[in-house]
Amino acid sequence: MTGFAYPQEMWNKRFSTPDYVFGEEPNAFMVSQAALLGKGHALALADGEGRNSVWLAKQGFTVDAFDFSAPAIVKARALAEKHQANVNFTCSDWQSFDWPTAHYDLVAGIFFQFATPDERSELFQKIKDCLKPGGVLVIQGYGKNQLTYKTGGPDKIEHLYDEDLLRQAFAGFEVQVCETYETSITEGAGHSGMSALVGFVARKP
Repeated sequence: MTGFAYPQEMWNKRFSTPDYVFGEEPNAFMVSQAALLGKGHALALADGEGRNSVWLAKQGFTVDAFDFSAPAIVKARALAEKHQANVNFTCSDWQSFDWPTAHYDLVAGIFFQFATPDERSELFQKIKDCLKPGGVLVIQGYGKNQLTYKTGGPDKIEHLYDEDLLRQAFAGFEVQVCETYETSITEGAGHSGMSALVGFVARKP
């Protein structure tokens, strides 16, 4: 298993607690952009315990979601059942996931900053290819100043985002939101406290 800031064994252990490490509520930035997300078929990548994919299903999307941690997928399925939400969960890393071409109306990438810069380019290309023309991408990530807060996310600056990185990675997309901001978040024990964040919403041409 390559391409992860932390080993799979650590994530499996972390997700094996009864508590939802990142909470049961969806990411606040994604929810705030609901009017831009559209409808149709969505993909939630590296979705962990399912909080974002379940919310998307409750908004009326047909949802696929994947994560490489089997304990996380077990909890995600339990969360979906709790909310009577239908999500197609797959236990897979991003390299092995079967990325369909021009298939999704929405791709949601929330705090998926596990890839090295080289691998990130490959992952971003897969995201671009799997979106339909007119499809929407929503990304929430930690910004470069997150290293001063240490309230979640990777501890390597090359895994963190800034606006230029995302604008260049998705050049040609119609950028609807691209903002850097600092706020206190409460998304389980895993993401808690003042944080440096980047929010990005863009539409594929």
